[in-house]
Amino acid sequence: MYKVLAACGAGIGSSMIIKKKIKNVFDKLGLEVEITHESLGTAQSSMDKYDIVFTLAALAENFPKDSKNVVGLKNIMSEGEIEEAVHRILEV
Repeated sequence: MYKVLAACGAGIGSSMIIKKKIKNVFDKLGLEVEITHESLGTAQSSMDKYDIVFTLAALAENFPKDSKNVVGLKNIMSEGEIEEAVHRILEV
């Protein structure tokens, strides 16, 4: 089972939308996933517990530059963008 984090500024708005889109993508791919949503501040300290961290493109710069598992989404409604990142990072 993969562990995925959806993060936004407060952890209650955009991250909930991202969480739903992540679920749709993992279901489509037939992959088991546990999805958590958190605020940016909490996500920065807990990111190492997750296989992938999804956030808004504007917030991705708040994570370490060498983080290979952080995805800054340009369009949080785009399941295609999420699916592309899942394939690239998880190599599935």
